[in-house]
Parts: sequence; structure tokens; C-alpha cells
Amino acid sequence: MSKWSGKKVLIIGAARQGTALARFLTKKDARVVLNDRRSMEELTEAQQALADLQVDWVTGSHPLDVLTGVDLVCLSGGVPLSLDLVQEALRRQIPLSNDSQIFFEEAPCAIIGITGSSGKTTTTALVGEIAQRHFAIRKPDQKVWIGGNIGNPLISIVDEIDAEDLAIVELSSFQLELMSRSPHIAAILNLKPDHLDRHETMSKYVSAKANILKHQTTGDIAILNRDDPLVRELYPEVKGRQITFGFNEPYQKEDSTFIKRDKLFLQASGQLAKIVKTNQVHLRGKHNLYNVLAAVAISAAARFSLGSIYEGITEFEGVPHRLSFVREWRGAAWYNDSIATSPERAIAALESFDEPIILLAGGRDKDLPWRPFIELITQKVDHLVVFGEAAGLILDGIGEVSAEKRPLTIDRCTHLEEAVKKAAEHVETGDVVLLSPGGTSFDEFKDFEDRGRRFAQWVNNLS
Repeated sequence: MSKWSGKKVLIIGAARQGTALARFLTKKDARVVLNDRRSMEELTEAQQALADLQVDWVTGSHPLDVLTGVDLVCLSGGVPLSLDLVQEALRRQIPLSNDSQIFFEEAPCAIIGITGSSGKTTTTALVGEIAQRHFAIRKPDQKVWIGGNIGNPLISIVDEIDAEDLAIVELSSFQLELMSRSPHIAAILNLKPDHLDRHETMSKYVSAKANILKHQTTGDIAILNRDDPLVRELYPEVKGRQITFGFNEPYQKEDSTFIKRDKLFLQASGQLAKIVKTNQVHLRGKHNLYNVLAAVAISAAARFSLGSIYEGITEFEGVPHRLSFVREWRGAAWYNDSIATSPERAIAALESFDEPIILLAGGRDKDLPWRPFIELITQKVDHLVVFGEAAGLILDGIGEVSAEKRPLTIDRCTHLEEAVKKAAEHVETGDVVLLSPGGTSFDEFKDFEDRGRRFAQWVNNLS
């Protein structure tokens, strides 16, 4: 009999994490109540996905009486702990969990967990590429499972996973906020202001991220960015082996990755290995070199072969919506960086180009500092097109257009499609047209992937 049999579980939030968890739990004979503030009409897709299962729906609000008889409350990623329903559950001493925590409890295999303010998806995908090459040679009968905050929630396929498999999981601060387990190999890529509309303070945000290390043991491995001051402050949290990554060679012969004379090196267990030349990395920008340095450190911790690491890096072309080349049109290269949902990520994108830039920026603000991004716009962007809810905030920071500073022109649009058409009016040969919003997509789109797909569609429709 399943440990979930007869348990009454309330899931708050009917997005992909909530629906995947609902399917898993009902198949384990739990009684599932799915609650969402949206109406039944707005949840048609989610209802259809679960139509073959016995799920009780409570929609339109978060009534407190939905907690009656509940044994466990599970939060989807977008649900804050400050929600009255969640606070009432805590007052009633009902335990909280989420799909990632339950996956960690149920998965029989080793887990690599990757978090950070930026670069999570690229690093997770690259480690997955390396792992699959390694497994194809060393463990051809076993599988590598990649998911979490990237792709599908892994709880949806946990029953297919064998003990000799490997799970590589991207973890957000929302997921880690409730975690009471840590992966065998845990990586923190960087810590910059993000999701402060949810976590309120940087201290709470960092605390959520640090949960990826909190429950490790002496037999586990931590991968940390030694160039990031906030990540370095977490060194005392490390209980097992530590491998760091950064641009310059560390002063001591610690286990690490670094760049020297345009080559990427791995230093581990007293041995030094040259992995790859930096010009063999296909990903643009310094931030992506950090992602590769992290991926090599993680791969070393997992004992992937050097050949698999080399091939994985040199053949990796990136992932969709992350500085992805869309097309060339009227002599300009159009790039989709819809994943840039914070000003910090958009800064990294701008720093990846030396060509004249037409920038599309905006979306929804997350209560993050925009000043450094705006200052970089005035240094690097020739034509700025703002859109969405954050448009006014960006414009207030830039001020009036003048001949003495960039941007040379500024256009304000309500929607992204309009912004694409406006950008097309400014295009000249040799330009880069870059969608790197700095804000989330939720003012107009389902998520950043939806925004990126629509952007690429509109760009490809230009004639």
C-alpha cells in the first residue's frame, strides 16, 4: 500500500507543477483537492489534463474551509508563503511541501541540484548533455532525467526512474523555500537580486537558495561560485567536499575550475586538466563562460569522463529563449533572450554584444533595482523600444532623449508584437535586435517561453 493512500492533500496552484503533482498523488490513492484563485473557465486546460482522475476543484478564491481534514498542503511555484490560506495551514500545524520535495523523497536515484539567480537553465541543460554522453558509453542501459524548473516537473515520471539512473534538477528559490532535503551534488551559480516581489528581502531570498546546501551531509558535494561575494558567504554551510568555479586561478590548489590563457582548466584531487579553449564555446557572453565553468565543476563532482565533458561543451548550442538567434532580416541579427526576467540577466545579454543594439525591454517588474540596467542602456543601446507594465519605470530612469547620449531613439509600445514592428523600423545592416526584457512575461504571456515563441513568430513573419 502506498504511503499516500487515504491522505487528503491540498494543492494550491493549478499550473504545471500543481497538475503534475495532482496526477502523481491521485495515482498513489491520495484524495486531492486542487485550489486556484482563477475561475473554472480560466482553468479549462488544467481540467482537461486531469479529466481522467478524481480531483476535487475549488476555484475562484482561497477559502480557509478548504483546509478541513487536510493532511498536507502543497504549494505550486507561484504561491507565496504569505497567502492567508498558507498562513492558516501553518497555524493549524498542517505540514507544507511541494512537487520538488516529494520528488526528492520518492526518487530512488542520485540527484544533482542546480540553482542560482541566472544561468540555471543553461547550466542544467549543458550538464544534462554531458551526462547523456557519459552514460551512453559507461552506462548505456541507464537514463539521465532532466527537469524541475526546466521542462516538465520530474514528479510526473518519478515512477519510471531506476536506482542507477541520474536526475539533474533545476531548482528555483520558490521550490527551495520549502525543501527539507538537499541533493547529493548541489550547485549555486550566483546570487543577485531576484524575485523580491515574492521574498521581500535579499536575506530571505538568499536563505531560500541556501536550502540546497542546508541538508547535505559529509558525503555530499557543493559547487560554488567563488567570484560571487554572496555565494562565498555560504562556504561555512558546506558539510562535505567543495568545488569552486571562477574566472581566475585560485590562490590555493583547491578543487576548482578556472580560465587561464583562454583555456578552461579543471583542478581536482591534485590533478590539473585542460578541458577546452574558450573559443570552442558556442555560447555568447562572459556569463555563459561562468555557466560552462560551473558545468565542468558539476561534471567533475559526478565523475563524468573528460571526453564527455569536452564533447558536451563543444557541441552545445544553447537552449531556446536564451540569447537564441532567430533570423537575419534586413542585414540585422535578431536574438531572443526572453529568459531575461530580471534586469541583472538583461545586463548580461547586453554585455554579450559589441554591435549596434536595438533593445526591446519591459514586461512586469519584480521590485528589483533597474538602475544598473538603465545605465548600461545609455552606454550601449542605439534604439530602445519599451513595452508592457515596466515601460514607464524604464523611461523614468532614462529621461529625455538627447544628442549627447544613447539611446538615440525611444519608442513606447503597449504589447510586444507592436514593439517588434517598431524595432523593424530602425533596423540597419550590422545591427543586433535583442529581446532581453528585464521583466517577467506575466503581464501579457503565460511564461517566458510563451513570450519567446511569440517573439520568434513575429520576427519570422517580418517581410
